Amino acid sequence: MKYRFVEHTADIAFEIYGKNIEELLRNATLAFRDAFIFSDKISSTAEREIELEESGESERELFEYALYDWLNELLYLFDAEHFAPLDAEVKAERRDEKLTVAGKLEGGKLKSEAVKVEPKAITLHKFRVEFQDGIRAFVVVDI
Repeated sequence: MKYRFVEHTADIAFEIYGKNIEELLRNATLAFRDAFIFSDKISSTAEREIELEESGESERELFEYALYDWLNELLYLFDAEHFAPLDAEVKAERRDEKLTVAGKLEGGKLKSEAVKVEPKAITLHKFRVEFQDGIRAFVVVDI
């Protein structure tokens, strides 16, 4: 399982799974896509890159920062550049208390008919990353 949507009263919530941080971030992109975009109405005609550098005292902290920042980058591209991500290729490297992430997004121009619902913000409400049979994260997005 890559991700699953979790019922939430006013927002959109999902759990994301991955065997490593690269897979977790890719699956976060797929969850974001499926939550907010009718992907059959987008042509894969463009690419965007995301680069992150995180600092933290623990692996969990590094992964939480990376996931939160990754999702905020997706939100920025969606909102400011009208870019719809369809898939992602992610590379990550950890050295001591730093995590460097480089991602390449495949996607296309976001048109109004392709928007399911508009995300407003990635929240910290119940936001968490856990190490359980790989990595599992929980995210709530304000709509």
